[in-house]
Amino acid sequence: MATVELQQQQNNLINFLYEEGFLDEQYAQLEQLQDESNPRFVEEVLSLFFDDSLKLLHNIETTLNKEPVDYRKLDAHLHHFKGSSSSVGAQRVKNVCITFRAFCQEKKKNGCLQCLQQVKQEYYLLKNKLEDLFQIERQILRAGGTIISSAS
Repeated sequence: MATVELQQQQNNLINFLYEEGFLDEQYAQLEQLQDESNPRFVEEVLSLFFDDSLKLLHNIETTLNKEPVDYRKLDAHLHHFKGSSSSVGAQRVKNVCITFRAFCQEKKKNGCLQCLQQVKQEYYLLKNKLEDLFQIERQILRAGGTIISSAS
């Protein structure tokens, strides 16, 4: 596939991710740190985020399912998850974490359980979409093209 077509696919997917609120301006700032010397910087950062998030989701779920629920510990995990989501521009994940923390602080287990499912859903949706994007970007690089930043 021609580099121009791949770059158009990349551009369309990034625009979709912004329009649907998956990503925010923090993601664009990460892209600005990427250059020809490290063309996969964003992918590497997001890979670390995804790995860390899986551990956090496990800790959140384990803490929430243990009786009695340690809401302070749960809130600490959620605070960490919200912060990492915010730092990579994962807007929808961050927003669910905010709601989740509110239920946690009110010690409302049913609300927390609903938010757990929602945060998992948002996490996996984002992960799948970004894996698609990174696959396109790897194809662009293999074809000798350059990755277009959403900020450009």
